Amino acid sequence: MEEEEKNSKMQVSGKALIPMPKFVTKNFGKEGLKSWLEAISVEAHRVFIFPIKQTGWYPLHDTLTKPTANIAQLFYNWDLKAAAWELGRFSADCGLKNVYKLFVKLGPTEFFFNKSTEFLSSYYRPSAINIVEVTENSGIFRITEFPEMDKAVEYRIAGWVQRALEINGRKNVTVEIPKSLTDFKHYSEFRVSWE
Repeated sequence: MEEEEKNSKMQVSGKALIPMPKFVTKNFGKEGLKSWLEAISVEAHRVFIFPIKQTGWYPLHDTLTKPTANIAQLFYNWDLKAAAWELGRFSADCGLKNVYKLFVKLGPTEFFFNKSTEFLSSYYRPSAINIVEVTENSGIFRITEFPEMDKAVEYRIAGWVQRALEINGRKNVTVEIPKSLTDFKHYSEFRVSWE
């Protein structure tokens, strides 16, 4: 499969896809991975059976959105929110390790909150993520451009942000999505609070 898919509006970075088979294997074993690989589309299967290039770009819908729905179907009794949220948390653990983990743990939360949206925008293109507000115990950011927004993506981002802030040392992190591009709003809004 071509890394650069010209027919797809949205693309996802390989670094967002690499954790997916690891997540399935860790939580559901080799048999779970086999079941998932059999359930995903032919296009997604072609991507996941070969080493994914971390710097590569892939069609969002075929390689992230639909395969996440397959995880929800197979292992979460169709609960897309639970599946995508946990996948996002796992992705933060995978992506924020070594040097990044040290940066996340030592940096002030406000600085990290601003940087985390930069991390997220490097995972999806085209996209625009803007900080609305950051206080000592909360923050709001909005995704204003994302042509193929899906609940699976929103929940995964929410899980990622929640876990990243926990790595930063924050407690009782909550993430709410009161407005969504999937509901024909002008943006998806993420309201985050922590202690």
